[in-house]
Parts: sequence; C-alpha cells; structure tokens
Amino acid sequence: MKDFSDAAFAPDVIALMIQALDDAVAALPEPVSSTHVNLLAESVLRAAKTGERDPAVMQRLALLELQIMPRV
Repeated sequence: MKDFSDAAFAPDVIALMIQALDDAVAALPEPVSSTHVNLLAESVLRAAKTGERDPAVMQRLALLELQIMPRV
C-alpha cells in the first residue's frame, strides 16, 4: 500500500470510507483477492484525501480505477 501517513480523517469520514470500501468489495465477483482490496482501499483514501465525502462516489472511483489499472 502506498504511504498515507500524512492523511488524517475525522471519525465520520472514516465511517464513510469504510462504507465505500465495503460496497466496492461487495460489487466484485467472488473470490476477491487481497490485492484488489488494497487497491480499492488506496483509491478510497486518495478520494477522501482530496475532499470527497460521498461514499457512492468513492466506491465508483475505486471500481473505475481498478478496472483501468494495467494488468501485470
């Protein structure tokens, strides 16, 4: 996971981020790899760090980023 040590969030924002991540993971077909969960979490963190507070938007951004990531 990338370094987000400079990020700080209020408890209400953390709750929104958890909701966004949970919803993003639930939208993926089973089984969901830990790599995918980490990538989704990074995306949610980036979105929240830039000021996004709508969990549905954070979820969509995370899923879109996952979809356009180059396959290795």
